Amino acid sequence: MIKTPRSGGPVAWMAGHPVAANLLMAALLIGGIMSALRVRQEVFPEFSLDIIGISVPYPGASPEEVERGIISVVEDAVRGIDGVKRITSTASEGRGSVSVELQLNAVADRVLQNVKNAVDRIATLPEDVERPTVSLLENRNLVVNIAVAGDFSEKVLRETAERIRDELAIREGITLVQLGAAKPLEIAIEIPEAALRAHNLTLERVAGEIRRAAIDLPAGSLKTDAGEILFRTTERRDFGREFADIPVISRPDGSTLKLGEIAIITDGFADIDLQPNLDGLPAATVEVYRVGDETPISVSDEVIRYLDELRPELPEGMAVQRVRDDSTSYRERVELLVRNAAIGLGLVLLMLGLFLEPRLAFWVTLGIPVSFAGSLLMFPAAGLSINMISLFGFIVTLGMVVDDAIVVGEAIYKHRSEGMGRLEASIAGVKEVARPVVFAILTTCMAFAPMLMIPGAMGKFFSVMPKLVIIVLLISLFES
Repeated sequence: MIKTPRSGGPVAWMAGHPVAANLLMAALLIGGIMSALRVRQEVFPEFSLDIIGISVPYPGASPEEVERGIISVVEDAVRGIDGVKRITSTASEGRGSVSVELQLNAVADRVLQNVKNAVDRIATLPEDVERPTVSLLENRNLVVNIAVAGDFSEKVLRETAERIRDELAIREGITLVQLGAAKPLEIAIEIPEAALRAHNLTLERVAGEIRRAAIDLPAGSLKTDAGEILFRTTERRDFGREFADIPVISRPDGSTLKLGEIAIITDGFADIDLQPNLDGLPAATVEVYRVGDETPISVSDEVIRYLDELRPELPEGMAVQRVRDDSTSYRERVELLVRNAAIGLGLVLLMLGLFLEPRLAFWVTLGIPVSFAGSLLMFPAAGLSINMISLFGFIVTLGMVVDDAIVVGEAIYKHRSEGMGRLEASIAGVKEVARPVVFAILTTCMAFAPMLMIPGAMGKFFSVMPKLVIIVLLISLFES
């Protein structure tokens, strides 16, 4: 029967109450395993970039017109908002983009709302400008990039890519799928000069008729005894054939000249310098992202199953394959961690078993799974996820977590070899090396702490490493 010391502090109390110590160890192990099943898994940590993006479409406008009519006005509207650090703008054909970088201590949601309000108050934008889009930019976790390639037209490739996108989006375990490198759709309306002259028309007049006819616009409401009736024009046209019946001229006798009678209308693609290819063949791509509780491995596995089902249905000469799969690197990092942990466990158990007591070697070796499981238990509170950076952090700390336990174990073994009993040797050994072990762990934590102070998006990215190392080492110290 082991007698519990009447005094000696928490170390002596814990040594004298093995049930409490074992329960605490079991709580760390079981809690860590349960937390690992629920914690978010991703290739790289997902975070906001502290940048607000403002996008204003201006169809048909040149970069100079975008600069004069959009960029300057939006910059003046948001420049004086509290929390704005820097404004960067880009004027391109048909679109103006403004990036608002936030200050380090700014509340992103509050600044975002203030920027939205400022943009909504602008009353001097050109008449043809579409509704601005204001959003807080975030990095999204792209997992798989799929390419559809073959000696086919751009239309056929895009239709196949759209089919893949739609079918993947409804499969279990995949939420976000979108087209990647593909030219945007465009409806081209070409009117010969002779036709314009024959009917005394101008391009501006024809464009005005098209603009007025192809519109989806709310027209108010009407209150009646039966309730409120909403009025809305639903004349939005999405395909070229729908534009052919737009009346360009209405004559006094009731006859009309329709757009299809004087124009060549085609469904095509925007004339931009973008031609994705795979092995020299034209291609279109589909991007699959990880969101929510999905894991990179589960998303990739589902994509692989779908592509295996799809290939027999494709026309001859059309290939579909994964050109990028980040889950491969993630899977290899997990396997590397498991393999190194197993080797580390075996080596520690073997070497300490040869030079110390086998029982003491077992408890020292147990420090690796206990420390890792305990750190996983703290992941939700620390805002961490299982990703490439945190897995690398586990690999880095793999050789550190048993150092303190080895020092404590050797001190206990020394007192045991001098004739002390197990309980007395445990208490005396721990107290003898407690101060140097604590300071050794704290100095290592302090070495990683400055990485927590890196500002901006890079700071959020690299903060995963110091958070993980500090948590693992502190739990290792407590466990030893």
